Amino acid sequence: MILPILLSLIFFILGIIHFNWVVGGTFGFEASLPTKESGERVLNPKKIDSAIVALGLTVFGFFYVLESGLIAYELPKWLLKYVKWIIPSIFILRALGDFKYVGFFKRIKQTKFGRLDTIFFSPLCLIMGSIGLIIAITK
Repeated sequence: MILPILLSLIFFILGIIHFNWVVGGTFGFEASLPTKESGERVLNPKKIDSAIVALGLTVFGFFYVLESGLIAYELPKWLLKYVKWIIPSIFILRALGDFKYVGFFKRIKQTKFGRLDTIFFSPLCLIMGSIGLIIAITK
C-alpha cells in the first residue's frame, strides 16, 4: 500500500505544477523545457498542452490511489491489466529519452535543462517507472 500512495503523491504534485502553468504560474517552467545549446527552446508548449499533461498526471495519481486499496472500486480487469504496465513504461521510456535533448542518453547536456534532467528529471522518471513496475509485478 505504501508504494502506490507514494507514487500517487508524486503524480499529484507534478499535476499541480502543470496546472499552475495553465493558470499563468511560472515556477520551474523555463527550467523544465529542453533547449538547444544556443538557448532556443526545443518545445514551446501552450497552456492546453500543460493542461493535458496535468490532467494525465492527475489521472495516473488517482489510478495509484485505487491500486493502494484505500478506495474500493470496480474497473474492468483488462483495463487494469494494461494500465498498470503502460504508466510505468511511459516513465521508463522518458528516463531513457530521445537520445538528443532528454533522458539519460541525451547528447545535449550543457544546458540548464540538460543539467536538471541529468540530476533530477530523468532519475525521477526512472524511480516512478520502477515503482510502477514493482506495483504491476506484485499485484
